[in-house]
Amino acid sequence: MHGDCKYEYDAEIIRAIDGDTVVARIDLGFHTYSVQTLRLYGINTPEVRGEDKQAGISAANHLRSLIKDHAPLTITTIKDRQGKYGRFLATLYGASGCNINKQLVADGHAVETDY
Repeated sequence: MHGDCKYEYDAEIIRAIDGDTVVARIDLGFHTYSVQTLRLYGINTPEVRGEDKQAGISAANHLRSLIKDHAPLTITTIKDRQGKYGRFLATLYGASGCNINKQLVADGHAVETDY
């Protein structure tokens, strides 16, 4: 298990909505899957609309690249809680153990947050 997470799942990312939100097909075990919208825990990226549109599009494209380059992915949920829009908060990990949330920060596409 990664860090202090509560739950860990194998997941296929169906699509990245923006730089910090994805839709994932989560393997719950026993041939049971759940499609969920996940907010990437501990980071924030520019929005894909408004004055930061170009930076937001760049962050979303970078996330898509990281997902592709590091598949298959594992997600962990932190306290299995939901954000203000009802999305579960999760950290994405690549097959090599790369923390994709932190990689977005390291690559300059996201900033760390308290949630």
